Amino acid sequence: MTPRTSVVIGVDSSTQSTKAVFVDALSGDVLAAGRAPHVVEGVAGARETGPEVWWDALGKAVAAGLDRLARAGTGPRAVAGIAVAGQQHGLVALGRDGRALRPAMLWNDTRAAPQAAALRDALGGPDAWSARTGSVPVASFTAAKWLWLRQNEPGTAAECVAVRLPHDFLTERLCGAAVTDPGDASGTGWFDTRLGAYDAEVLAFLGLSPGLLPEVAPSAGSRAGALTPSAAAFLGLPQGIPVAAGTGDNMAAAVGLGLGKSGLLDHPVVSLGTSGTAFAVTSDRPRTLGLPQVAGFAAADGAHLPLACTLNCTLAVEKMCTLLGLDRDDTAPGGEVVLLPYLDGERTPDLPGASGMLTGLRHTTTRQQLLGAAYEGAVVTLLRALDDVLLAGGLDPADPGTTALPLRLVGGGAAGRSWRDTVRRLSGRPLVLPARTEHVALGAAALAAGATGEDPVAVARSWNTGTDIELPAVERDKGTWERIGSVLDEAIGRSRTAVSADAPAMRRPGLRSLR
Repeated sequence: MTPRTSVVIGVDSSTQSTKAVFVDALSGDVLAAGRAPHVVEGVAGARETGPEVWWDALGKAVAAGLDRLARAGTGPRAVAGIAVAGQQHGLVALGRDGRALRPAMLWNDTRAAPQAAALRDALGGPDAWSARTGSVPVASFTAAKWLWLRQNEPGTAAECVAVRLPHDFLTERLCGAAVTDPGDASGTGWFDTRLGAYDAEVLAFLGLSPGLLPEVAPSAGSRAGALTPSAAAFLGLPQGIPVAAGTGDNMAAAVGLGLGKSGLLDHPVVSLGTSGTAFAVTSDRPRTLGLPQVAGFAAADGAHLPLACTLNCTLAVEKMCTLLGLDRDDTAPGGEVVLLPYLDGERTPDLPGASGMLTGLRHTTTRQQLLGAAYEGAVVTLLRALDDVLLAGGLDPADPGTTALPLRLVGGGAAGRSWRDTVRRLSGRPLVLPARTEHVALGAAALAAGATGEDPVAVARSWNTGTDIELPAVERDKGTWERIGSVLDEAIGRSRTAVSADAPAMRRPGLRSLR
């Protein structure tokens, strides 16, 4: 076991950027950090990034961190491990030279909505999918994206010799091993969370050979391999340091919060980022039957992670700030106005073709109310998703014991006064604002410690330096909740009617191509 006086690197390769944090493995102090941005391209539902952009950004982020580490008097030889946490669901298709055949389709690419619909109807329907994989496929899932690739770019699919998730791609570049983990694998749609293995029947239906997929490590903190000479030279790190299997960003965030089998269980979390996520870590497999919007993911350490994700969160509200010419905290409650800021379609509820929706506008409506309504629309959408996550975890969202559970609020939006105030007002829950930030990167750093023999969740809990901020509950604004919920339910109903009318045109091509 490596002495806990060394440095571990946690990498957060997100949609917009790569961050690398250099953490003292004993104290949990962040000694240095580096960041490099990504470019996301695409219109009309497409969202893509070339995987080499991630690798270049990783190099820049590590270089910046090493520079700051050197100024603090510590060199690269102190680094004892590295792990990558990446955005979930993305599809990386590699050719024989190990290079991507096309830009990676990202999690928020909605073009595969028809293919997701075809998958939901196949192999027994939504309940059967929930039972075997823990989740019902939506446009975000890698399985739907693979089906889209086969139907729209068959030549590329035929040339593909390896399929990777974003974090798998970077881990393989680091250590040369094709390895993933149960957590990120559980977001593909082809991983059976009951058995902890790839689902052979789903892969056969997709026309995807198991040989194209990485090996599944026992846990995200398992050692995947060692830093190769070429990767070491690229990053300026010693060759041979342990590389952990890594995981998806949500699983790593849970580790960074100390949630897991050796930590806290059943504590609800809401993350306010580009997307919004609501999740908890449970010891039992979540009951997602009848809750297709809840993904029954695996956690990084062998526990379970029921999770719901919304596409439109901080980025959508920032867009409204720009359109209205207001600062992000220059807001007022929306009053009669309801604004659903579904600027990129929406994942939860499953409205991939949706756009922003506005109702209740009056002559007296102010810009501040419009911005407040954007916050409210995003928050109600996310809190409704949280209710479903709690149901999947066996908790009644309306039970006083459940509503008294403090809600951990994380992500970039958690630092914003308007976000915090809106979540408190619409949830009626006490909030906990964790003292630490960058939970994805810190979780990845704890996984890197796992590659040297530590329990990552226990390590992360030992790093929780500082005092969490606790905000008491306020009276819940039930009027706004019910007004927004009514508009949202009507939108969902219209969408279901339209999908039902379009079903033959949408679904038959996908099913026919796989026969």
